[in-house]
Amino acid sequence: DTKVTEGGLNVTLTIRLLMHGKEVGSIIGKKGETVKKMREESAARINISEGSCPERIVTITGPTDAIFKAFSMIALKFEEDINASMTNSTVTSKPPVTLRLVVPASQCGSLIGKGGSKIKEIRESTGAQVQVAGDMLPNSTERAVTISGTPDAIIQCVKQICVVMLESPPKGATIPYRPKPASAPIIFAGGQ
Repeated sequence: DTKVTEGGLNVTLTIRLLMHGKEVGSIIGKKGETVKKMREESAARINISEGSCPERIVTITGPTDAIFKAFSMIALKFEEDINASMTNSTVTSKPPVTLRLVVPASQCGSLIGKGGSKIKEIRESTGAQVQVAGDMLPNSTERAVTISGTPDAIIQCVKQICVVMLESPPKGATIPYRPKPASAPIIFAGGQ
């Protein structure tokens, strides 16, 4: 387990996640207790975009170790939700935990690597599935990066993605993706 901080990478970083309303509800928790606990334990700043949209942006900012802690708490919470939803179901195989990161398109090239070499390396070394969307998110210069796997695989994967993002900062201006309110026809990112 390489300590990211040793490479002088203990800088403040911002990672943005795309979530559905139900996932956001799970992260916020009753009366905001879950997100409060995540903020306190990870020491990361966790902001959630306002609530009229079916998709919301969760922004996590802090030193890299705070971000990893926040991510691990989110991944574990989602795993809990999956376990809870399976209690009464007949499904035998457990679906993986899935997180969607929003990454400036200018950084996606570095994340994919020459001929897909970098993303293949990340998949193989972490055991997580990683997919970079081919198209940009509507009205933005960002793409969705979908990570799925066990919470542990996801955390390892996020660490590697953070390293890539720190090594190759975005070029030019980034137009951030803003989810549309529910009144507009809903087109989900990633063509689901």
